[in-house]
Formats: sequence, C-alpha cells, structure tokens
Amino acid sequence: MPSEDILTYNFTTADGTACAIVYTDGVVNKQLLGDLVARPFSKERLPKESAEKLQSFLEKTLLFPELKSAENFQKAQTEILDGNSLLLVDGVPQGFIVGAKLLPNRAVVEPPTDVTVKGPREGFIEDIKTNMALIRKRLKTPHLRFETVRVGKQSNTAVSLCYLNGIVDEKVKNSIKKQLNGIQIDNVPDSSYISALLSPRKHSLFRTVGTTEKPDVFTAKLCEGRVGILVDGSPIALTVPYLLTEDLQSSEDYFISPFAATAFRFLRCIALFIAILLPGFYVAAQVYKIQLLPLGLTLTIASSIRELPLSPNLEMFVVLLLLEILKEASIRMPKYVGMSLSVVGALVLGETAVSAGFLSTPAIIVVALSGICLYTVPNFVETGSLLRWLFLLVAGSIGIFGIVLLSAFLLCYLISSDAFGAPILAPFSPLVPRDLRDTVVKYDIFSLAKRPKLFQSKNQTRLLPLGTKPEKTEADSKQK
Repeated sequence: MPSEDILTYNFTTADGTACAIVYTDGVVNKQLLGDLVARPFSKERLPKESAEKLQSFLEKTLLFPELKSAENFQKAQTEILDGNSLLLVDGVPQGFIVGAKLLPNRAVVEPPTDVTVKGPREGFIEDIKTNMALIRKRLKTPHLRFETVRVGKQSNTAVSLCYLNGIVDEKVKNSIKKQLNGIQIDNVPDSSYISALLSPRKHSLFRTVGTTEKPDVFTAKLCEGRVGILVDGSPIALTVPYLLTEDLQSSEDYFISPFAATAFRFLRCIALFIAILLPGFYVAAQVYKIQLLPLGLTLTIASSIRELPLSPNLEMFVVLLLLEILKEASIRMPKYVGMSLSVVGALVLGETAVSAGFLSTPAIIVVALSGICLYTVPNFVETGSLLRWLFLLVAGSIGIFGIVLLSAFLLCYLISSDAFGAPILAPFSPLVPRDLRDTVVKYDIFSLAKRPKLFQSKNQTRLLPLGTKPEKTEADSKQK
C-alpha cells in the first residue's frame, strides 16, 4: 500500500483518453499543475494513429520548462519522491516528469555563524537549487560546472560537486567524485556527514574539509581552484582542499584595507594562543614555576588562593567545566531563557562561588578571558576547546615541559597531515613563498594576481594588468 502523501489525480481528455498525475502532497504546486496540465489536456483531442505521434503531441502541448520522460519505474519513483510530478496517458508507453516543485524553504538571509560589517550578507539555505542559483549569480561563466550525484540508500539526497572547468585540479575533482559515488549510507541529513565520510583521517582532532555558509566565500574558493560540495538540506557548503590558516581568515578581510586585515588576523592568532594556552600556563606557573609570574601578580594570586579548599589543577578544571556547561545550556535553551541563564551563571554563580571561598577570582578571570578569545575564531571553537583541556591536563601533570611537549607533538602531527593532496599546515610546511601572501599576512589585490600554487590549477593567472589581453585557456578552446 503506498504512502498516504502520494496522491493520484485522474482525469480524461475531450475524446475520453484516461490520464493521471501522480505527485507527493505538500511539495508540489497544485495550481500550476491544474492550469498548465490538467485543464488544457481535458480540452484536447489526442491523436490515435500511433504511440509515437501521441508522444510527440504531448511534448508539444506541455509547455513546462522542466519536462523530461521517464522510461522506467525506478526513475519515475525517484522524481516523484524528489518533488516532481508524473503524468501518465493511456496509450503512451512512458510517463512525463513535470517540474512543478513547491518545496518549503526559508528566505535567503545573513548566516548567523558568519556575520560581517562590510561585504555581502547573503547566506546559503537548505535548498540545493537555491544555493546553486546563488553561486551562478556570482559566477556567470560557462566554465562553472555542477555534477549532481545521489547519496543515501533511504534519503536519496542530492549532492552537487561544484568546480570551474580549466581551473580546478582534475585529480582532486575525480578523487572526490569517486568517493561520493562509493558512499553507502542510509541517510544524509547534513553536509557534516559527507565531510566525515570524505575525510582521509577519520579520527583526526583537526578537520580536513572546509565549511562556509556564504556564497561569496564559496565562489572565491572555487576561483582559487578548489572543489565545492553542496548537500541538499544543509546550509553549510564544503570546500576542499582545506588549509588550517583559513580559520584565521574572515570574509570581511577582503573588503577592508590589507593593513587592517593583517592586523585583525594577527589579533585572532594571538587570541587563539591565549585561549588554548592560558589556563594550562596559569596552572603550571602556580604549581611548578611560580617565578614565571611577576612579583606583584604572584602576591595577588597568593592572597586570592589562600584558604581555598581546591588545588590549582582541580580549581581550573571546575571553572572550565562550569564554562562548558553554561555554554551548552545557553545554546540548547530557548532564546530568552538562555539569556537569563547566562546572566545567572556568569554573575550570580561566579560571584557567589568567589564570596564563599570555593573559587578564586584570578581563575575565573583566566577562564573568562580564554573563552572570549576562543570565539574570535568561530570555526576553531570545537577543536580549540578540546586542545584547551589537553594543555590543562599536561600542564597540571608535568608543568611547562608538558606544554612544550604537547605543542611539539601537535606540530609534528599537523606537518604530517595531508588532505586531498594539500598539507593542512601549508603554505608554511611545506614552504610555498608565493602563497604566504594570503595567510596570517594579507597583501593587496595586485600582489594576489596568481592563484595559490598549492592547488595546482591549470590556469594560474587570476588578475592581469590593465590593458592586457586575456589569456586563452584550454577550457576556452574546447568551448569553441
């Protein structure tokens, strides 16, 4: 027995030929189907000579821009479940797929995870067709390619591979396409599933696939020679290859002066080190090397921690744990309740704990500063939180030596990490001098005339001097 939302509308033409429209309720524009299919057909007399003439007549009568034939049951089933309609006519051996989707979508708005003061404010939504249109809106070139595959044995989710022909590295593109075709999973509710399945290191602490919710950032990465991935039902697009330095960059950096962008990137870099290392360094200095702190600060800390019931390690652990609990609770709670919870947790709970002599003021200040600094790099929050715990653990166990040892281990791990032919720590390791112009330091637009050498693009030039004739690429010659 079919599902209750799969409906069939039966009608006849003027000469009595039986017709039917099969569609999924709730995702089809019924008015459009009635005005352009059912009503016109009910007034037509269909030719009876042969099935071929009848099929040709139907193709001329149906004026839908999205119209294709369904030769088998499997294709018809896929199209109906995807939101299209199937027109069946008695005497015609095949059905016609009529594109009359009316999927529920939200409006294109600024993404909440990437807010900018200057620059475009449009963000991707959960509809893949709308996202493809936002990309096409910015790249009006015949070299832009979309290749859609279906992933998910039950969800049958559309996953679109995006790239610029003649600019993308064909090896990377073919490798990703092969992996997408080989995925065997029941359901793909979000692009994070595709990211996890494509990642060459399944249990890596650092991500190897880039993410963005902004079409302008996505198209800029395509123009660098990368491959983009759109997943139907997800507002987050994926880009590969991915470099660790991308987390220090913001889309606003490209709409302000290069000097200001460089200053902001250095600020984010310093804030990231403070967020990860400060709690561990504070505990290590307190337990093992108190002389690392200035004398005035040492006396202040000593007066604050006097008569505390907890050791420095346990105290910092408790404060960090409270910070993570408050963060999770404020995110999961309803909006207005979450705001009240943040005020209660930060002011009432913190002040009460200090007044009761359970926690020290310096520990709360250190954790609060660490939490604020971490959110200067939003895409690194999850990884940064885990690293902060690791550094706190080794600092409380073996002191400053543990911090140095863990830093060296992480550096060796990042140097050896490779994803889709691009080392994650590039262009610092291996050193690519030309690509250093858009990392922590941001050069002006004229200094970025060449695409990143690391991505091995066929066409390396993206900016020509004024008055220079454009170069003919291999893709241009094939187009002709």
